Amino acid sequence: MASYHLSAKIIGRSDGRSVVAAAAYRSGARIERVETGDCPDYTRKGGVVSADLLTPDGAPEWAQNRAQLWNAVEAVETRKNSQLAREIELALPNELSDAEARCLALTWAQDELVSRGMVADVCIHDPEPVPGGSRNRHAHILCTV
Repeated sequence: MASYHLSAKIIGRSDGRSVVAAAAYRSGARIERVETGDCPDYTRKGGVVSADLLTPDGAPEWAQNRAQLWNAVEAVETRKNSQLAREIELALPNELSDAEARCLALTWAQDELVSRGMVADVCIHDPEPVPGGSRNRHAHILCTV
């Protein structure tokens, strides 16, 4: 039986967080953080099934590049209490196939976020279950504020 989980958080400077590092972790990538010169590298992170960047109509071409997008957000939002992004985490039903679960997450992000002018960075994780445990397939959606 499907279990439901959705949580929403703000990624902000007041917590000392970096949206570039958050995007690198969620997408299982290495992204250089222009502001500090460090390069969070999560290329060895397992369980990342897909990573899609959805942009609204009329968005500049550079916004379709994860590194450029999130570095631009950090460059613009410089106050110590800036909100850099919203993060939405949602469980994906185990009863769906991988393709159906991805379609569900992308369609939801498109309908609820991108259609309202936000960029949505949708990453699906399906970590290896512990022996005797159940799957924990879920989506992380970072969206611009």
